[in-house]
Amino acid sequence: MLNYLTNVFGDFTEIHSITVAVLAVVVIASLALHYGKNKFKFDTQSVVYGGICIAISFLLSYIRFFHWPQGGSITPGSMLPMFIYAYYFGPVAGITAGAAYGILQLIQDPFIIHWAQVLLDYPLPFAAIGLAGFFSKNFRLGIVVGGCGRFFFQFLSGVIFFGSYAPTGMNTIIYSLAVNLLVVGSEVAICLAITMVPQFYNAVESLKKNIIRT
Repeated sequence: MLNYLTNVFGDFTEIHSITVAVLAVVVIASLALHYGKNKFKFDTQSVVYGGICIAISFLLSYIRFFHWPQGGSITPGSMLPMFIYAYYFGPVAGITAGAAYGILQLIQDPFIIHWAQVLLDYPLPFAAIGLAGFFSKNFRLGIVVGGCGRFFFQFLSGVIFFGSYAPTGMNTIIYSLAVNLLVVGSEVAICLAITMVPQFYNAVESLKKNIIRT
């Protein structure tokens, strides 16, 4: 049991100092905007929530139940804060925050073969999480669509760039489909399972109403 917990939480020790610095700047800037919002003419609310959601998602992404050697992990719903952000503030804000989150993942834990693979594995799939923002009246459907968006880009990356990792005789498309269903599919399933908890779902909906009123 102790060894398993060490494996799950052990990746926190690998977080780079530059990543910690970036996260700190994001959170501090968000809090500064929140407390000084009367001095700013632009919408600080989306920036504040965006910074906080990115930071929470990033930290959750380092609690790993399973870590694929070529990248990709199963976590306790690390995409969920990004889904919530897109649900609250819409697709443009969600896609922008998702892309920023993907770049942060690239800085911290890069696996680089080709520049196009970098796009398909980092900014584009995480930006696609923001597609959930198109479903402002159906949070769970947004999670499914945003998850499918991430799956699409990482599936393409697997087919184009990671075919050499497929077991001998296995079709590249089948390999990429299996890997990404395991990783992304599990992540989406965990996020949906969490929303099935009535207290959590009600809290999400209640906070959204408060945000709209303000």
